[in-house]
Amino acid sequence: MIEQRCAIVAVLGAPNAGKSTLVNALVGAKVAAVTQKVQTTRALVRGIAMCDSVQLVLIDTPGVFAPKRRLDRAMVAAAWSAIEGVDAIVHVVDAAAHANRSDAAARHSVEDSQRITQMLDQREIASILVLNKVDVVTRPLLLEVTRKLVEEGRYTDVFMISARRGEGVDDLKRTLAERAPVGPWLYPEDQIMDAPARELAAEITREKAFLRLHDELPYELAVETEAWEERKDGSVKIDQIVFVARESQRKIAIGAGGQTIKTIGELARKEMETAFARRVHLFLHVKVRENLTEERALYQRLGLDWNA
Repeated sequence: MIEQRCAIVAVLGAPNAGKSTLVNALVGAKVAAVTQKVQTTRALVRGIAMCDSVQLVLIDTPGVFAPKRRLDRAMVAAAWSAIEGVDAIVHVVDAAAHANRSDAAARHSVEDSQRITQMLDQREIASILVLNKVDVVTRPLLLEVTRKLVEEGRYTDVFMISARRGEGVDDLKRTLAERAPVGPWLYPEDQIMDAPARELAAEITREKAFLRLHDELPYELAVETEAWEERKDGSVKIDQIVFVARESQRKIAIGAGGQTIKTIGELARKEMETAFARRVHLFLHVKVRENLTEERALYQRLGLDWNA
């Protein structure tokens, strides 16, 4: 009988460092939303990857940054809570941002990354350093960035990857598997995430909405799967509500002649059909819910601490 091993791995990083892209690459399937908008991951997303007889439970955390709002504080608190009791910590760093600090976004990314390094150092916690987006950084700059990061942090290993391209991901996966402790798997072998299908469907639509509306709408956007109807032909009918904070945002989300929400729905439906391997009938409705980010119910659904 093959000896089972299992490791719980927390994936930390600044907003937009590529944590969700890396988790998806390690799993080999979409389990977390990926957009160019920072803080897409609001709660803890668990992806499940298999490497021979080893199961890796990957916790994709919200980006760590200097919080200003209640939701910000709750997301950062959730990220730090993820490291409690894990077998390994992966610190994902945006190598491109560290190599080129000419714009404000890059500087913020560097500051947020340093904040993580300092916090781990204060807690005397070692982690694995993963430099992401190395495909867009010249080798001399990359080596200089790596040297500085290694000097500043407590790292057991350093990996240079491009999560978007999948380069270097297998080496990281093998290392995590080799160090996994002996123990039973926490999930069935064919399961890739611990969220139910209704939640995954909502996550897919939220991602598509962010991708389509990132220039027009702020973060006050949520998606709920209101109804899930199994049909006799094997397909599924899904009704979802896209919540925004104001009437003006509702008009933007719907678009002229309903074209914007139609496009979001088409993109989401196609990805759901791939994820669920079945035909999907998706119906989206846009509603206004004022003070969306101040509702306790939202925090409960996301598994976030209202009092953080």
